[in-house]
Amino acid sequence: MDPRTAEAIRAIEQNWRAEKEAARVYRELSEAEHDERKKAILLRMAEAEERHALRWEKKLAELGAPAPALKESLGTRLSHWFNRQAGTQIAIRRQEAAEDRDKACYEAQQTRALGHDADARQILKEVAREEKAHGKMLKQMEPQLGPRTTLESILRRERWHGRGGSWVADAIYGVNDGLGAVFGIVSGVAGATNNQRHFVLISGLAGMIASALSMGAGAWLAAKSEREVYEAEMAREKQELEENPEEEIEEMALFYELQGFDSADARRMAERLAENPEQMLKAMAQSELGLSEHNFPNPWISSLSAALSTAIGAFIPIVPFFFMGGFTAVLVAFAVSILAHFAVGAAKSLITTRSWWASGLEMTVVGVIEAVVTYSIGLAFGSVS
Repeated sequence: MDPRTAEAIRAIEQNWRAEKEAARVYRELSEAEHDERKKAILLRMAEAEERHALRWEKKLAELGAPAPALKESLGTRLSHWFNRQAGTQIAIRRQEAAEDRDKACYEAQQTRALGHDADARQILKEVAREEKAHGKMLKQMEPQLGPRTTLESILRRERWHGRGGSWVADAIYGVNDGLGAVFGIVSGVAGATNNQRHFVLISGLAGMIASALSMGAGAWLAAKSEREVYEAEMAREKQELEENPEEEIEEMALFYELQGFDSADARRMAERLAENPEQMLKAMAQSELGLSEHNFPNPWISSLSAALSTAIGAFIPIVPFFFMGGFTAVLVAFAVSILAHFAVGAAKSLITTRSWWASGLEMTVVGVIEAVVTYSIGLAFGSVS
């Protein structure tokens, strides 16, 4: 047999097994799902994977190879057992990762094992696109965000219902970072130099400037990158919409079903939306990626806000050393910084919606631990020298 044909057969057999395994997982997930809409969508995804497997079976027949047997290996049995023990949320996330791996594998095969076969390349392209859609569906189906719940995901979806909240978040967290970083520097240097005012001031001011510049640059790059990611994703979605409008309509209809609409209404809404491709594109970006062009902060405002607020936070622990020295200055700096930690923690509750006193107390404890650890390290290094 021609080496390229043998390699193609091995790749197709691998694809067939991946599709059959994915179909089995989706059927198991549908059996454990109590929400009828989600159950129906999982079954449709299982059927899609089985259609993919059937296409690979036909391709194998064209190459003169029989369909492989789906043997349940020890690894497969352990995977199914783990999914049952871990619960639906973990199983969905594991399958989401599997969909991403399969999509990447198919894209790689287009230029390697199956690159010489035009028909196989077309199958790979279509299947990879559908695997991507399945990955998006799984993200939407996750029962809860769990570990993925971060400040960034909160800000991205809300942004204080407009552009105004972004600089507020940058400012609060800038003060937080500046205060924490320079408070640690001041404590450590004070401990190492027997509370010598001159060294504490130099190190504190240097830390303040470095932290402010670093935070400002980081905020600018983050805001700029967020828009660039949005533009790249929009370009990718636009290409997919132009190449396969029917598949994108189906995908959009599934999103509407997950939001509570019945199948017929969801389909009608998606078809109506598709009449205006520009609106369809924006709706897809919002539904699938949680992105909207109205949510992006101005990079320069974010940068200025982060830099100035970091400098302000960093300056707080240094202030007492302008007016006094020795251990008295360290004690005053400690007291002022701890109060500032509580105030910043309380201010964070404006964004995180936590209790202000709990958030403030948490930051206070962090500040105390930070002071004790860094001052002790400074004392240790000071005694060594």
